[in-house]
Order: sequence, then C-alpha cells, then structure tokens
Amino acid sequence: MYIPFSDIDLQSRVWIYQADRTITNEEAGIITEMLKASLDEWKAHGKPLTASAKVFEHRFVVIAVDESDELPSGCSIDTSVHWLKEIGQRMNIDFFDRSLAYFDDNNTVQTMAVPKIKQAVMDEVITPYTTIFDNQVANKAQWLKRWKIRASDSWLSRYFAQQTSS
Repeated sequence: MYIPFSDIDLQSRVWIYQADRTITNEEAGIITEMLKASLDEWKAHGKPLTASAKVFEHRFVVIAVDESDELPSGCSIDTSVHWLKEIGQRMNIDFFDRSLAYFDDNNTVQTMAVPKIKQAVMDEVITPYTTIFDNQVANKAQWLKRWKIRASDSWLSRYFAQQTSS
C-alpha cells in the first residue's frame, strides 16, 4: 500500500537508488507514478507492505517500507530492484550507479568514480566541507540526519587525514 513519503514512519527501512544522470521533472513524475502503482500492489508472503517512494535532488529514488506492519521478504525486495531496472531500461537511466555523489560549489549533484576520489581530495575538488550523500543509511530517521553529510564526517575522512599528515 503506497503512502506519501512524508507520512512513512521514521523507522521505515530505506533503499536509495542513485541515477547515473540528472532526472528531469517530467521523468521524475513518470517514475513516481510507476512506483506508486507498483507499491500499491507490493506484498510479502501475500500480505500488503506499507511503502513509499520519492525522487530527491533529481538524482535519487528512495523507497521506504514500514517494517512494523509487515517485513519485506527477499522476494519482495528483489521485486523492487526489478522495478528500478525496468524503469531504468525504459528511460535510459542506470539507478545502480555506485560512484560518489556530492554537491559541487553550485549546489548541483555531481558524481565521481571511486578510484578518482583520492586525487579529487588532493586537488581540493572535494574538501572536508563538501556535502556528500551516504546512500548506506538504513532507515528514514538516518536518511533525514545522515544522508547528506560533510565529507570529513564520512568514510572520506581518511583521505583528509592523509592529506594533512603528508
């Protein structure tokens, strides 16, 4: 059963899918409608799941499920992954981009391949104050508090420590 993202419980489990490019407003509307229809029918072991999905920053799709009502099964999670693969194929978007996403100086979401991060820190493209996206948050409460964090407060902190010690 779909509910608005603002109404989903703070302890709801979240999955964040990062697009490999900017999602237009029109595409965001289409993605939202497709996911609403899918989430309305989403079930685990025949029982409806209370869930939501929303596009954020024109780059991320966040799916949330309220586990206090019903736990998602492996099959239901696989189904949600399939939705994003299917939508991505239709719209030529890769929602499984594993590069680092961050805000640039113009507050625009950029991505960088992981092997290039160390050099980007040395070149000060990414600084301790750069806002990055932590797509590994587990629930909506963490998503609200820790999804957008300073690079120095993330796993990137080791690169800044190396930079100041060398």
